[in-house]
Amino acid sequence: MRTSTWIRQHLAALRALLVLTAITGIVYPVVVFAVAQLPGLRDKADGSLLERDGDVVGSSLIGQSFTDPDGNALAQYFQSRPSVAGDGYDPLSTSASNLGPEDIVDTADTTSLLTEVCTRSKEVGEREGVDGRRAYCTPGGVGAVLSVIGPRSAYGTVEHPTAVVSVNELCPATPFLTTYRGVTVECAVAGEDYSIGRLVPIAGDVPAVPAVPADAVTAGGSGLDPHISPAYAAIQVARVARARGVPADEVRALVAAHTSGRDLGFLGEPRVNVLELNLDLDSRFPLRG
Repeated sequence: MRTSTWIRQHLAALRALLVLTAITGIVYPVVVFAVAQLPGLRDKADGSLLERDGDVVGSSLIGQSFTDPDGNALAQYFQSRPSVAGDGYDPLSTSASNLGPEDIVDTADTTSLLTEVCTRSKEVGEREGVDGRRAYCTPGGVGAVLSVIGPRSAYGTVEHPTAVVSVNELCPATPFLTTYRGVTVECAVAGEDYSIGRLVPIAGDVPAVPAVPADAVTAGGSGLDPHISPAYAAIQVARVARARGVPADEVRALVAAHTSGRDLGFLGEPRVNVLELNLDLDSRFPLRG
């Protein structure tokens, strides 16, 4: 290849590099930024930030915790959905717990998903004054799971158990069941492995539809969900109204005003933005004294 041809090819490649750099590295970002500043788009492009008294207090797209320094729910605010993103709603640690419906046994190092759900349901029920019971949960708020030990049939069942242990209730706790198939149910001894038995979750005598909604006891996939269901908001109305000294109907009307329907009429579920609702509460019904 002649030197002049080699130089022309490299000059052409250099020109292409400069042109593409200008288009993709300068022109395109500038155009996108300019479009994002158009009316109706600017707030979303800037992060959907919410302000109060001139200070940014959060984003309508990211949830927040409304708790005291000890993690206790503040009575005057609606509570958000649980979060496992970092210490809660951390955009730099957005994630789910990656625990599934088969995670039902607590260990010395971890709490099972079932027990987390049961504990949350009990706490929410007590806080909101509703029935916190739900299927497969003990009255004490842990997973109602038995390890049934004994000879197994061809189908894997244990028809005549020799021992039964409530695996999530550590001694000296009193098991949620007295007997199972004629065998006394024992509490679990810390550090013991009961995997030799057949794990049997016990549904219990509970309402078919729990009073505490699912989004009150399970975290979202991102850990940043800013919304709760209207059902979860509804059971919080009485507490918030009482804490702020206003009629429950007025708080209920405010919840309705901050409830969004399904997108396009059929996508997703109705939802309530917790941060926007709580900011409106502070504006309309400030705490007295």
